[in-house]
Amino acid sequence: MQSSNPSRTGDRQKIVHSRHPTDDRPHHPDDDRRLLRVILAVPVVLLTVVPAFLLWLAINTRPDGDWDQPAYGGIELGSALAVVSAGAVGALWLAPSVRRVMRWPWAVPAVVLGVAAVARWVSNGA
Repeated sequence: MQSSNPSRTGDRQKIVHSRHPTDDRPHHPDDDRRLLRVILAVPVVLLTVVPAFLLWLAINTRPDGDWDQPAYGGIELGSALAVVSAGAVGALWLAPSVRRVMRWPWAVPAVVLGVAAVARWVSNGA
């Protein structure tokens, strides 16, 4: 004849208690922001370094005279590419999913470089 009370030994083996304190917390979707910020920082930093280098080249290029058209062309090209690259950072930052993870200080250096590149482009080698 079987007992009406089920065995308690099998129940004890199935219960696993977590000893780690973070396992007891509920998972929140914002917990992954740090990793996402690191992943998104790579293109943002690279797209900020590129206009910095191009702007440096455009600023340090000095035409020898009014006849030095290749130097003027290099200044314009470097400035234009710096503006495009800085604009890519701004466009990436405008995405709402990126803005939630990366705040405005991440985009400010690229925007400042873009404005400086426009100023150098407009000055036309002066």
